[in-house]
Amino acid sequence: MLGAEWVDKSMAGVDEFNREFTELLNTYCWNDIWNRPGLPRKMRSVLNLGMLTALGKEHELKLHLNGALNNGLTKDEIKEVLLQTAIYCGVPAAVVAFRCAREVFKDRKA
Repeated sequence: MLGAEWVDKSMAGVDEFNREFTELLNTYCWNDIWNRPGLPRKMRSVLNLGMLTALGKEHELKLHLNGALNNGLTKDEIKEVLLQTAIYCGVPAAVVAFRCAREVFKDRKA
């Protein structure tokens, strides 16, 4: 979802302190859940964008905005997801989410 470069960079930061947590993430989050057949990855990305916006998790939101683009969401679809969050999560949360999306789009030249 995030690409080999991201995975390599993430794994380079693994040490004795965070090794077990990283294994937990890789097994349950990135493998078991993301690879379930019940929802396509694009739909899982939509859900994550909404949930991370609602929770105000800016760092993770940027990560999953990149993943959403990799999973086939367009900028217009992401915009629609974030507009939906303005109503159900609140305008301040959507302001942050739109700012994050613009940063990700700029970094990716999308």
